[in-house]
Amino acid sequence: MEMQYNNLGKSGLQVSRLSLGSWLTFGKQISDDSAESLMDYAYNNGINFFDNAEIYARGKSEEVMGAILKKKAWSRDSYIVSSKAFFGIGGELPTQKGLSRKHLFEACEAALKRFQLDYLDLYFCHRPDKQTPIEETVWTMHQLIMQGKILYWGTSEWSAQEIMEAHLFAKQNHLIGPIVEQPEYNMFAREKVEVEFDQIYKTVGLGTTIWSPLASGILSGKYNDQFPKGTRLGMEGLEWLKERSFTQERIDVVLKLSELCKELGLSLPVLSLAWCLKNPNVSTVILGASKLEQLQENFKALEAQHLLTSDVMHKIEEILQNKPIFPAY
Repeated sequence: MEMQYNNLGKSGLQVSRLSLGSWLTFGKQISDDSAESLMDYAYNNGINFFDNAEIYARGKSEEVMGAILKKKAWSRDSYIVSSKAFFGIGGELPTQKGLSRKHLFEACEAALKRFQLDYLDLYFCHRPDKQTPIEETVWTMHQLIMQGKILYWGTSEWSAQEIMEAHLFAKQNHLIGPIVEQPEYNMFAREKVEVEFDQIYKTVGLGTTIWSPLASGILSGKYNDQFPKGTRLGMEGLEWLKERSFTQERIDVVLKLSELCKELGLSLPVLSLAWCLKNPNVSTVILGASKLEQLQENFKALEAQHLLTSDVMHKIEEILQNKPIFPAY
């Protein structure tokens, strides 16, 4: 099935429904050759968005991706690349992280050097920064756009209130506000995308580039019987991710979903990704593959969407038992 594209929020930027991210893989878990084969397959099959961040492998991820982009020499107008700033690349000094004008400016310059690019298509504030006035952050992102260093900006893991504060300040001062949020979204993490942002989609507009669609691999089914070696949940420094994701309650749900998958003739990852794609407020689903076979399998989600009829979606809800409740307005 051909790749589908849609606008990122209310912007004119057309983004592929599936995209490729580099967290935990590029410059860390996989070889540079593997990273190249993943990007090559993704690009040749219609993916136009490659997601990255300063903190991923402490800058190495952006260097690897930048080297691949240079080697491939794809036309710059045919792909979208992002970076994110907040965590820095490991420096502990107060000016080496956060969303101050100083860090955002320096982080953007450093990302451009690592990517070997003249500009970034998307630049995300990777987390909210309670120590920097939101006005300073909005002004800085606007100025980076005016300088031609970034084209659009967005947020990641911000609350609806914080996003609206940024929009309000931008509107009052005729500045360019954020167009996109990068939240976690999967069958186990639904509240933000389905309820909290509900009004924002309709008002100022909000694109979503969702991460962890397979809930850190739990929804791939590979943890059903045992804990395999070489997975991201076993990586050093990610104990918090394992503790949060790997629970018996979740495994029980996954086993029931696996039974439904057999009925539908789909693999669990394909079902889980197709479920995310069924949400019209999801602009793009960021895939995080470490092997080419995984990426090839994940692409089947585009075609699998039509198998997720209202009846099947109802069965999934009965298994999940976690449909978010809308507040009574």
